[in-house]
Formats: sequence, C-alpha cells, structure tokens
Amino acid sequence: MGLLEGRTTLVTGGGSGIGRAVVDAFVHEGARAVVLDVVAERISDLEQAHGDQVAGVVGDATTWSANQSAVALALERYGRLDCLVCCVGIWDYFASIQTLEPDQLDAAFQEIMDVNVKSYMLATKAAWDALVESNGSVIYTLSNSSFYPNGGGPLYIASKWATRGLVIEMAFELAPRVRVNGVAPGGTLTNLRGLRSLGQEGLRLRETPGIEDLMRQGNPLQLVLNPEDHAGAYLYLASPELSRGVTGTVINSDGGLGVRGIARLAGLLT
Repeated sequence: MGLLEGRTTLVTGGGSGIGRAVVDAFVHEGARAVVLDVVAERISDLEQAHGDQVAGVVGDATTWSANQSAVALALERYGRLDCLVCCVGIWDYFASIQTLEPDQLDAAFQEIMDVNVKSYMLATKAAWDALVESNGSVIYTLSNSSFYPNGGGPLYIASKWATRGLVIEMAFELAPRVRVNGVAPGGTLTNLRGLRSLGQEGLRLRETPGIEDLMRQGNPLQLVLNPEDHAGAYLYLASPELSRGVTGTVINSDGGLGVRGIARLAGLLT
C-alpha cells in the first residue's frame, strides 16, 4: 500500500519539470491527481501515462476560473481533495533593475508576481474548503532564491521571498485543520521559461550555456539536480503519517547551499 493510497492531490503546473515529477511520484504511491497546466499536450501525456489516476484541466493558473475548475474536477471525479501542490513558476534570467526601462519593470513585476505568487494564492483560496474538510495539506514550491541572493535577478528573488512568507501566513491561517509547508529546490534542470514581458519566453533553463557546470560548482554536494531529486520531499510533506506535526516549514532541497564554506565549497574538497 502506497504512502498516499486513496488520497487526491491537485498539482498546479504539474505537466512538466518538478510538477511532473511530483505527479509521477504521488501516483506511484497510490494518489489520484488533478493537474492544472497551460499546455494541453502535457495533460494528454499524463492522462495516457497514468490512466484513471490522473485528470487534467487545461488553463492558466493565474486566473480564478482555472483554479476553480481544477478543484471542482477533483471533487467531481474523486470525491475529495487532500493536498494542494503549487509548482507554477517562471524565472527572470538575472534581469537587472539597472538595465530595465521603467515600463519594462512595471510589466515584468506584474507578470512574475502573477505567476509565482498570485497563482499560489488563487489555488489556495479555491481549495480552501475542500482541504479543511479533509484535514489536508498545502505544499508550495519555493527556491534557493527564497533564502539566498544571486539565484536570479531581483524580480525573481522578490517573488520567491514573497512565496516563502505565504507559507508562514497560510500555515497560521489554516491551522489547526490544514498543514502548509514548502520545498525550496536548488537549481534544477528543467524547461523553466523566462518572462514574456522581457522577450524571454523562448528561453529554457536547461538550455542555458554552461548551466550544468554552474549548478555542480555551486553546491557542496556538487550535484546537478533533476526534478525527480525533489519528489521525496513533497511526498514526506503530503503524507500525514510521516509529517503529521509539520507545518510552516520549508525543506531545502538544494545540495547544501546553507553549508557552503567561505574558503572552500565543501570540507572534503582539497
């Protein structure tokens, strides 16, 4: 019997990257999953891979209607909702305030906050009653940029610190019925796109020149992380049997960025 047998999860941004890895891992552990994703082909692929255990909604997670539809589908198809996992995100590719024109800054700020912060708020509001009913849990996808500088530009850093704050406030507001936690991955090989408002929509993180060396040289474990490397943290937080007393907490799945040395990256390196 799996860790999440009989439970239903909604994963926003679950069609690719870390979100897809979460869906695959949860289904493997017995969960049913509803996936909200903006790309129809990703939904079709998941439904073909997992059959009746996955149902998808094609929609924009920054809109109230899409989040409402996803929650409604979970309740209609599976009769309950036990966990919300938010994995929607975009990156600013180190865009600098110094080089952005004021109108670009306005548009970019709105876009990144809508995707990286507002979508999480909307999903939480839409799922609120169902999660209270099931004594469920919420898991937000943060980033090493929720803790440390230079994991992106100021737009991205600000959005991820905001989402870290959302973990704390929602954990308070939903206690004692719903646990709220976060996972903060380090740099991970995904197709994370850039901002349309800055003309970055064609960029993909995994295609950035030298990205694997940059990732490996930046963390003490010297890892190039893949989406699957983070799935266990989400499983732990989603399982009430494993994490019943855990709320308002962030798991840093980043190769040990918090223990980087000053003189050298890691103790066993010469």
